[in-house]
Amino acid sequence: MCTHRTTSPAADHAHVVAARPEQGWTLLCDGTLVFDDSGELLPDGRVVAPHRVPAERLAVAAA
Repeated sequence: MCTHRTTSPAADHAHVVAARPEQGWTLLCDGTLVFDDSGELLPDGRVVAPHRVPAERLAVAAA
C-alpha cells in the first residue's frame, strides 16, 4: 500500500490499483474504495457519502 494519506476526495492524490467497473468500484493505492456513485470507503472505516450533481446542472451533449 502507498503512503498517501489524504482526506476526501482521495482520488486527487492516489492512483488506481484495481478497478472493477462491472461491480462499480475502484481500489486506490492508499486503500480507499471509490464507488461509481461517487461515495468512498476510507481505509480507517470512515464513509464519504455520494456527492452527485443535480440533474439540472448536467450539460446536454446534443443540441
